Amino acid sequence: MKVGIYKEVQIDTSHRLLHYEGKCANLHGHRWKVEVWMEGEPDQKTQILIDYSLIKKVINKYDHQIILNSEDPMVPRISEFHPVITTPGDPTSELIAVLIRDDLYAVCKDYGIKATVPKIRVWESPTSCAELRE
Repeated sequence: MKVGIYKEVQIDTSHRLLHYEGKCANLHGHRWKVEVWMEGEPDQKTQILIDYSLIKKVINKYDHQIILNSEDPMVPRISEFHPVITTPGDPTSELIAVLIRDDLYAVCKDYGIKATVPKIRVWESPTSCAELRE
């Protein structure tokens, strides 16, 4: 039996876009909303595909963090005072969706969970989101 589940998590992070001309080139923060859809075969004993709290834990890795492009010259200086999550490119909502998807697949592998992530939405404002579909 294949089932699908949905989880929504809100996080607060700051970022800037190194290769962007405009306001988002400045360090700024967002209240991000992350929506995750997962599908697969639930565990035979528990009938749970994946614990919702595990999805939340994966996403909360980014909560109250500074996320910067690994090439950003601000990384070494800010790292003196606060941890920085670095990304392989500008930390756009599109890239954050990919990173969260990859984190979820890694956790599923670690826990032996047979699930896929057919869709993720990462909202950086109430009117703007990126959607990743498999």
